[in-house]
Order: sequence, then structure tokens, then C-alpha cells
Amino acid sequence: MIHPTAIIHPKAKLDSTVRVGPYAVIDEGVELGAHCVVGPHVYLTGLTTIGAHNSFHAGCVIGDAPQDLKYKGEPTCLRIGDHNVFREHFTVHRSNKPDVETVIGSHNFLMANCHVGHNCQLGDHIIIGNGALLAGHAEVQDRAFISGNCLVHQFCRVGTLALMQGGSAISQDLPPFTVAQCGNEICGLNVIGLRRAGFTADQRLELKRLYHALFRSGKNLSVAIKEAKKTYTSPAAKVLLDFVAGAKRGVCSDAGCVAGENEE
Repeated sequence: MIHPTAIIHPKAKLDSTVRVGPYAVIDEGVELGAHCVVGPHVYLTGLTTIGAHNSFHAGCVIGDAPQDLKYKGEPTCLRIGDHNVFREHFTVHRSNKPDVETVIGSHNFLMANCHVGHNCQLGDHIIIGNGALLAGHAEVQDRAFISGNCLVHQFCRVGTLALMQGGSAISQDLPPFTVAQCGNEICGLNVIGLRRAGFTADQRLELKRLYHALFRSGKNLSVAIKEAKKTYTSPAAKVLLDFVAGAKRGVCSDAGCVAGENEE
């Protein structure tokens, strides 16, 4: 199960079912759960706890030091859930402080050459395309889809079931259920994602109306939120409203709406 060229620290904790490929390196602070597969030339380091059924393809670097000038070599952590796929040369860094973790949840598909920075918080069932980059402290909620070569600024949030079109970039929060394009722009709802997640036609219609009320009415966003809370009360509507109301970096704006003008 372990290739003879692999280098594994004697204090690393590997389940007996773990498979390790040629020239992989696993450091002292790593814990690997059942049925994980570590491919060739993978490097696992840091205080990294990994659940079951994770697959690491060739050249992944998991748990290396954060790219943060404030980091002074403290023992810091990365925690990974179950059933994740990490494709070739994926990188994720551990946190920059001992009292917090970088977290990747479960059932995520993280494609080749993408990067998850220190202190990021990823939920479950997320897809991140080739070459996408998440800066430190970013948060990605469940079932989000980040396409190839996208950029997410530090401390930004990507809401549940949001989608980023290829090559788009955000430095503001991307609301749940919406589609990002270009820079800090949204262009409607992630209808296909909503359908696949089991949202009914009535639920999708309500979210569409709420989207228009928030992002295409031309009203000040805080005013639009306050008015919408009186009308839209479903669980999905509450998720969208609470996310937008809690934004600290601002929220991506609709590509076709000019601030201060009402949609006809």
C-alpha cells in the first residue's frame, strides 16, 4: 500500500488502508483517514488532519506554510473532511495563527493548479476549476461553483449555490444563488444549479423576484433589504437576505443596473 520510495515520518498517523504513491512525502504532524490515496510526488505537511476517502493526485502540496509576511513559523493547522478529490498540483496552505484553522469540508472537487489560501473556509460539494485562486480568509459556502482561472480576493465570501463564470474576479461578496461575471458583477440566478439542487419552479420564481427587488430596483441596497424582508420569508429567501445584510466588503452588483435608476 506504500511505495518504497515514499518518505513518511514515523510519527505521522496513517490509517492501515491508506495508499501512498512513489516519491510522496508525509511529515510528522499529518493524520490520514481511511481509504485515502496519496499520488506520486504529493507533499503533506503541517498540522494537517485529513478525513476518509480523499484522493490526492500528482504534485499536490497540502498544508504548507501560509504566504503571509506576518507568519513567524508557529505550528498552525489545516483540517480536511471526507470524499474530496484534489487534482494535479492543487495547493492549500495551513492557517497563519495557532488558534484558527484552514478548513476544507467534504465532497469537494478541486481541479488542477487551483489554490486555496491560508485561513480559507470551504464548505461541502464545492467545485473549483483549473487555475482558480482563493486568497487568504476567503469563505466558500456549500455547492458553489468557481470556474477556471477565477480570482477571489482575501476575506471575500462566495454564497451557497453561487457560480463564477470563467475568468471572473471578485473583491466583494458574491450572494448565494447568483452568477458572477467579469469583475464584481452579477448577471442573474444560477438557475441550472438551483434545479440540480432540487429547487421547485415556485421556489426559483420567488428567488428571481427577490433578485430583482434587491439588485435591479435601483434602490439603495439597505432600503431594498428592509423592504424585501417584509415580503420574502421562505428559507431560501432568508439565506439570500441574511447574506447580503451581513456583507462587510460590499456586494457584487447587477451588470445591467445603474445605481439610482429604477428598472422599467
